[in-house]
Amino acid sequence: MHKVLLVEDAPFFRKMLGDYLRAMGFKDVVELPNGQAALKYLAGSTRPDLVCLDLTLPDISGYDLCEHIRRTAGMADVPVLVVSARDLPEDKAHAEEAGANGYLGKPFTQDEFSRRVGQLLKSAASRRTS
Repeated sequence: MHKVLLVEDAPFFRKMLGDYLRAMGFKDVVELPNGQAALKYLAGSTRPDLVCLDLTLPDISGYDLCEHIRRTAGMADVPVLVVSARDLPEDKAHAEEAGANGYLGKPFTQDEFSRRVGQLLKSAASRRTS
């Protein structure tokens, strides 16, 4: 049903978040280790239903990647959840300015992650129908 793009450079967190998403019932989770791979994926014809994004990637910042998604035709309304160890108020504000719909600071529980993803998808669905 939902296609999720997960961009996280740390293999442990990438696997953990991928497992969380699959446990929530997402069958199609695309796990990528950096911003360049994400840009290449987004340039294809596939539009994700949700993007989970780390801020500190080795090549392109998560902020820049989020701004790119917002500027891309047909993707401006894709919900973006930033998942980051950077948990200062200015990090959250910068992510919001870049167009993120939600922010989850590490560490967090599987329940917190699932609840946040559910909220974002529900709010995106209600925006599409209104």
